[in-house]
Amino acid sequence: MMKADSIGLYVHTPLCIKKCNYCDFCSYPESKAEWRDSYINALCAEIDGYKEKNLSVNTVFFGGGTPSLLTPFEFEKICSHITDSFTLDSSIEFTLEANPKTLTKEKLNAYMSMGVNRLSIGLQSIHENELKILGRIHNYSEFLESYTLARDCGIKNINLDLMYGIPAQSLQSFEKTLDTVLALSPEHLSLYGLILEEGTPFFELQASLDIPEEDEECDMYYLAAGKLSSAGYSHYEISNYSKPGYECRHNLKYWHNESYVGIGVSAYSYLDGVRYGNTSEIDEYLSCEREKYIQREESAGLENEAYDYVMLGLRLSEGISLSDYEKRFKNNFLTVERKKLIQKYSELGMIELVGDRLRLTDRGLYISNRILTDLL
Repeated sequence: MMKADSIGLYVHTPLCIKKCNYCDFCSYPESKAEWRDSYINALCAEIDGYKEKNLSVNTVFFGGGTPSLLTPFEFEKICSHITDSFTLDSSIEFTLEANPKTLTKEKLNAYMSMGVNRLSIGLQSIHENELKILGRIHNYSEFLESYTLARDCGIKNINLDLMYGIPAQSLQSFEKTLDTVLALSPEHLSLYGLILEEGTPFFELQASLDIPEEDEECDMYYLAAGKLSSAGYSHYEISNYSKPGYECRHNLKYWHNESYVGIGVSAYSYLDGVRYGNTSEIDEYLSCEREKYIQREESAGLENEAYDYVMLGLRLSEGISLSDYEKRFKNNFLTVERKKLIQKYSELGMIELVGDRLRLTDRGLYISNRILTDLL
């Protein structure tokens, strides 16, 4: 049985082969990672620090970077510390992010032997020109080899990451990507619109990039929503679609504002009503002195909890329960001003108030940031 107080566990792997042109995640090319062994040891030391808390875990997520660059020995070492420090639920969801060209049969068998039962593969596009623009290291054929290998090894729960709004991408090329991917029938799809993050090559080059116009990117979003819905996928969160029963349980913890622990450089945690984050500086993290590398620590507070409840909950197609909001935070969400805003967005077909639940429609999810800014 799954314990009600079970938490999620995130482990950050900052290694990558090559930094993509759009990526602002905390990651470093492995060719320059002379600290690799030290980092694995620091991860294990941080994991060991939770042993006395007697925490139960029902989701594990190895993210990055590229966790599939971990050797079987490195992965098994980390996992042995996890199993020694946490109680793992028998029905655990154990996700590993992977990039094409980094998977082998030996690796997959080792990962699965340590409990991995869900794979998240970064495809982004099937078109070679779009992949090159993004700075990806693979082509579609190489992705297909990795996908087929994962299936042959027995992985029954696979997510594929796709992007839209890519420079030089058209509605037609995006549709071809969707149709090709749907033919593979993955259990889960994550679709992300390109964001030009400061500090990335794309941000510096944005004036010269042939980025689709806002209207065309909007058309891509609605095209995906329609196609995936027709194919039997539930649009359960702004960027995520799944077959019934294959929603990402780990990510739902974030959106339901549940407890989780983040291990590794730049990882964040929410535990016992406190939010805290590790430094994004690798040298600081490798010091292994936890009181020095924690970036910030703060009590969530009732007001912040209420904000997060709405902000995260309205990312989900299920929306939020107004009675639950009132029970938790001792006030009515539907103030006079909010009622007016909800009425406005309802008339625009962007928000729905059905009985006890307030939720955004597909149209509303696309501009959720604007709506949330108004409501909060």
